[in-house]
Amino acid sequence: MKKSLFSLALGTFALGISEFLMMGILGNIASALDVNITQAGHLISAYATGVCFGAPALLFFRKTPLKKIMMVLAAIISVGNLLAFLAPGYWMLFAARFISGLPHGAYFGVGAIVARRLAKPGHEVGAVSFMIGGMTVATLAGVPLGTFITNTLSWRFAFLIVAISGIVTLVAIRHLVPDVGRLKDQGFKGQFRFLKTLPPWLIFGGVIFGQTGFYCWYSYIDPQLTHVSGFSPDALSWLMILAGFGMFAGNFIIGAIGAKFKPSSLAATVELIGIPVLLLFYFFSYHQVAAVVLMILGTAILFGSGSPLQSSIVGYSKGGEMLGAASIQIAYNAGNAIAAWLGGMAISAGYSYSSPSVVGIPLVAIGASMLFYLYFKYEKVNRGSEKTT
Repeated sequence: MKKSLFSLALGTFALGISEFLMMGILGNIASALDVNITQAGHLISAYATGVCFGAPALLFFRKTPLKKIMMVLAAIISVGNLLAFLAPGYWMLFAARFISGLPHGAYFGVGAIVARRLAKPGHEVGAVSFMIGGMTVATLAGVPLGTFITNTLSWRFAFLIVAISGIVTLVAIRHLVPDVGRLKDQGFKGQFRFLKTLPPWLIFGGVIFGQTGFYCWYSYIDPQLTHVSGFSPDALSWLMILAGFGMFAGNFIIGAIGAKFKPSSLAATVELIGIPVLLLFYFFSYHQVAAVVLMILGTAILFGSGSPLQSSIVGYSKGGEMLGAASIQIAYNAGNAIAAWLGGMAISAGYSYSSPSVVGIPLVAIGASMLFYLYFKYEKVNRGSEKTT
């Protein structure tokens, strides 16, 4: 099982670099392409929009073996990032970022189903957390490496690394992941039946509001650290390592304790803890030590709510597991796209680079509230036949 989950984690490693690299090199991209920081931020939205378009396409491949779907998605990861490497200008890079985002939600969605099938009963959250762990390793090592390469060579070679990682993922899945079959076909309409119940919508709401709130802050971590905290652009390489450590730690801790708590209460509590962190970052981002400590806490919280909800949605979407698992990634990345836009609006309006962290606080509060409602209404006392893991 470990080799199989490791193969799946290679894909989330590649996706992690592809998604989070932009936050650490936003200033470099803006300078190289002669656009302002807000326009460069739209490249984050382009990726997130690709996720939102790519995930629903899984409906047309519901009869395809899960392993085969994963291999195709790994190939698209390579193609999208190779196009980013070759992009001659802003709009071509924008298009390449959109293509790069297409396999993201689908990969996490199908990967969560495969990981749960590979896991022992009762350890589904841990298995999904292991798969997602590839993304946290990307933020810990891959993104800082990409930032270093950008600062010493060119941002283009950072995307080339992702393209190569996608090829490695394809080979690993082909040889190390067993055939876990395909999903039982419930028909096209049957895929949507689970959406008639409230719990999935509460999960989606908890994700999109919470994600938007945190990404308002993290989308602009580059200018916050350089323009407000006073770090040099060269320092971003090791700062991204620390940010990645926070993500790794948050995902690892939640994965380790996931079997002891209901997913919704765990994710809601993590989001709630993030509110004072965002507020403190706004007031103390000018202080370098405080900014770094709060950044690590913030990224730990950012990833802490991920694996419980990614696993939980599969249990709440019987008959439409593929759509449910992919839809939560739509919610994540719709939140990312909105966040980059909202944070950019605050900066464009003349507020400081640290202002996006305050913009996100009310949204996080709404997301946590929806998840707490899910817990008290459906999970604290098991009602009916709906599953929670």
